[in-house]
Amino acid sequence: MEIAYDEHGLVPCVIQDWRTGEVLTLAYANAEAVARTVETGELHLWSRSRQELWHKGATSGNIQKVHALRVDCDNDALLALVEPAGPACHTGARTCFFTGDLQPPAPHEVLPALERVLAQRQAERPEGSYTVQLLDDPVLTGAKVREEAEEVTRAAREETDDRVDNEAADVLYHLLVLLHGRGRTLADVEAILDARSR
Repeated sequence: MEIAYDEHGLVPCVIQDWRTGEVLTLAYANAEAVARTVETGELHLWSRSRQELWHKGATSGNIQKVHALRVDCDNDALLALVEPAGPACHTGARTCFFTGDLQPPAPHEVLPALERVLAQRQAERPEGSYTVQLLDDPVLTGAKVREEAEEVTRAAREETDDRVDNEAADVLYHLLVLLHGRGRTLADVEAILDARSR
């Protein structure tokens, strides 16, 4: 992999969540960091403030397993596609980009955010939660997926585009709950679709 490092021997590295596409942070790497990343499969960077090699997550435990390193068209920027073991930001936030124009969320952020809410409901089990009720009753969840699938097909035949969109959203929500109830995620399904498209 040919990389054009700057005059300080660094290259900017955009770190992106492998599963969701969310940008987690922007950092810098030098040749040693890139070599250690390739060698270990875990993200290594160069800390400009400490002037030292930085194994992401070595202290916090929030390591980032690297699935792919990509170089841009000018060879002067990297994209690291990672599977984070925890928050990417030193503040404890999932991503370093948590200020600015957050609403509306980008389309690719919606389903990952919903999956995080489902996981939170599963862990915290708030009283009166419809999601918890569904997670506790796989038969009900399956029935709701069938019901919503019938409603979206009827809407596609007979109703407005707005109704189709709303019913499709209901299908996706209930299907994600069904998956989480089985310990599966959207990423598991996406892997199957990816394999089928090859």
